[in-house]
Amino acid sequence: MTNREASRRVGVHERTGREWRNGRTDPKRRRAPALAEQEPEPSSTRCLREDERIHIADRLREKASVRTIAAELGRSPSTISREIRRNGMPLRGDRTRWAYRPHAAQRRADRRRPRPKPGKIGQNPELRDFIQAHLAMRWSPEQICQALRRRFPDRPEMHVVHETIYQALYVQGRGELRRELARALRTGRARRRPHRQAAARQPRFSHPMVMISERPAEAADRAVPGHWEGDLIIGKDGASAIGTLVERATRYVMLVHLPGGRAAEDVSTALQTIVQTLPRHLVKSLTWDQGSEMAAHHAFTVATDVPVYFCDPASPWQRGSNENTNGLLRQYFPKGTDLSVHDPEQLTAVAAELNSRPRKTLDWETPAERLHKLLAA
Repeated sequence: MTNREASRRVGVHERTGREWRNGRTDPKRRRAPALAEQEPEPSSTRCLREDERIHIADRLREKASVRTIAAELGRSPSTISREIRRNGMPLRGDRTRWAYRPHAAQRRADRRRPRPKPGKIGQNPELRDFIQAHLAMRWSPEQICQALRRRFPDRPEMHVVHETIYQALYVQGRGELRRELARALRTGRARRRPHRQAAARQPRFSHPMVMISERPAEAADRAVPGHWEGDLIIGKDGASAIGTLVERATRYVMLVHLPGGRAAEDVSTALQTIVQTLPRHLVKSLTWDQGSEMAAHHAFTVATDVPVYFCDPASPWQRGSNENTNGLLRQYFPKGTDLSVHDPEQLTAVAAELNSRPRKTLDWETPAERLHKLLAA
């Protein structure tokens, strides 16, 4: 190469290149101290240093692979790849070619380093209003994130992950979402808490029962609709209750009004009434725990021709869909409250609201949409 081309490739003035090539310097010129004489700036070993970025630029110019560069620097290949992707830039006049400038990359990294940073939700009023409106509707943060991606597929500035919403609610000092919206979450907590142990279960059912191990295999894999899970949510002092039914394939929810209490005869009569409102091909079995409210399960089976299967002791995961639904319902019917004040119209409205929420397990369809497809078919 000529002296000018070689100097340009190295990144120095052609007069400096000429002095390096000839091995002598001009004594009249004032020169900056050599790099070895400069005090290096302290930096965290977690972050790339400027000398490492210079090494990356040199090796990229020599067509070295990302893994080779990472091995030379003792870094992860993903660290080098991410550094090139984040801090590279297109060449001027040719957007198809990509260049990595180490000093410009260092300046970008320094600008991004200061903390705390403004949150994405706080910088976008449209995004903030959308999230606040759906939190007020008792949507979960994960449901809101998926709704944003479906509503605005071509606008990445409107996409967030659910952890971003939780931090906007929980982290003090952000102020990106109203603090009172934390009450709209499932737990109603204003800050995070570790998971606690499950509450003690009710006494085991003592009457003869058909165990869940004898339930048809089609119910276990949720491939065929019509298999339901049931339970009760109990009110204040155990004096009132609401029955809950969840269809395993569609997660469709139905609430059972129990004005007379939760005695076995009352539960059996109420379940018979609500089961008879459904098409016969959508009611094939019912799975319950070993609570005493199902003491009349045989009378229920004779009246409806629907078999009842009982879970093993201390095995709530065998009715996972119903347990999850009961947790959602506690947002409407808190523990320690009188559940007898809710009439059938209120229960129907709550069930309709749950059935209109998109569910992750249904590929973000709603239970109502999935059930409508089954009825239409």
